[in-house]
Amino acid sequence: MNYFLTGFPPPDVLIRTFSGKNSLPEFRETNLHIHTPYSFSAFPDIGTIFSMAREENIPLLGINDFFVADGYSDFYSNSLKNNIFPFFNIEFIGLLKDEQRKGIRINDPNNPGRIYFSGKGLDFPFNPGFLNRLRLKSVIRESQEQIKTMISKLNQIIEPIKPGISLSYKEIKRRYARDLVRERHLARAVRMTALENFDSSEEQLHFLENLFGGIKPKAGLNDSAALENEIRAKLLKSGGTAFVEENEESFLELKKIINIILKAGGIPCYPVLLDDSQGNFTEFEKDFEKLHSSLLKYNIGCIELIPGRNDKGILKSFVEFFHDKNFIITFGTEHNTPELIPLQVTTRGNIPLDDALKKIAWEGACVIAAHQYLRAQGRQGYMLPEGNPSFGQKKELASLGKLVIEFFLSNNGKNETGNRRIN
Repeated sequence: MNYFLTGFPPPDVLIRTFSGKNSLPEFRETNLHIHTPYSFSAFPDIGTIFSMAREENIPLLGINDFFVADGYSDFYSNSLKNNIFPFFNIEFIGLLKDEQRKGIRINDPNNPGRIYFSGKGLDFPFNPGFLNRLRLKSVIRESQEQIKTMISKLNQIIEPIKPGISLSYKEIKRRYARDLVRERHLARAVRMTALENFDSSEEQLHFLENLFGGIKPKAGLNDSAALENEIRAKLLKSGGTAFVEENEESFLELKKIINIILKAGGIPCYPVLLDDSQGNFTEFEKDFEKLHSSLLKYNIGCIELIPGRNDKGILKSFVEFFHDKNFIITFGTEHNTPELIPLQVTTRGNIPLDDALKKIAWEGACVIAAHQYLRAQGRQGYMLPEGNPSFGQKKELASLGKLVIEFFLSNNGKNETGNRRIN
């Protein structure tokens, strides 16, 4: 599949194309962190993502699945059909062993030392190199072994309650997942097991109550998302009767994760958890200055947030702090739960972002777009050859990326590669 950015005009032509035009927008709506069904997602398919984006007037989207880039081609073809600029991202779960020993939580509020980490603006197609592919396959294999053990424990709970019913990894994968089965797929399978094997709602709820050790479900059968979240919390998370602790081999060290991202042409990016609903922070994030120093230690110059988790005032002060430090900053909605919320990025309580925050997110997206464009043309992007971010080029790259995006969005016929997009 031809990548449209390889056929884009050189920077000087893009500059001439838009020279003297005053109609370019100050910013556009962005969402650079969404999970798809290739890991776990609220979306039933990738087409739904793009139809929602068009309805909500969001012309920039970033795929951000766990461990895999299997959805890239599907995501890319839909972006061309819908005239939505695509960003190729990925997410990992790693481990900082020193912080784990010290009981320091990073961006997982429940597990000290565990770190979620993203790569932004990867090359298309995905190519992390032979050794890194082996590393990823090993991590995925370990994660799936953990899932299979959890299924076995679920069956041990189900058998005395309803003999003859059992879950199978193969069937769960066929019905609910793609290549990667995750906890949330198991929660969905349990909910569907209740629905498909008992006729009345009373029987279905009684079955779940027995699975929960005699505790009645708080969520109703008609609220499938809340019920799946409850199943996951009661059975599959730490303390649950079917919980299985992950093997340390399921996690990569942060330096190895960063190496994979760099080899795949991407920008290492730290996903910030920030405040919870009670205003609490993790130990790693509560001091903004210390967090800044910690990220620089790993040559990280990019952060992302899921603002729906955060208080708007806290989010704004945090974003302004890191924007002053010249970091790339992006926003997303994640969509890694069963709830099908809008793609429009808002803060906690569905409070809209103000224009200043949207402009910062737009700037970050433009830098990453420029990075993807330059990499596609065989040139250096935002990351320097030694793996350092080029902070000094951020403003220049943001200006270039804006032209790249606008050229894509305005060129509704055939682009340089001959790919046709639908307006």
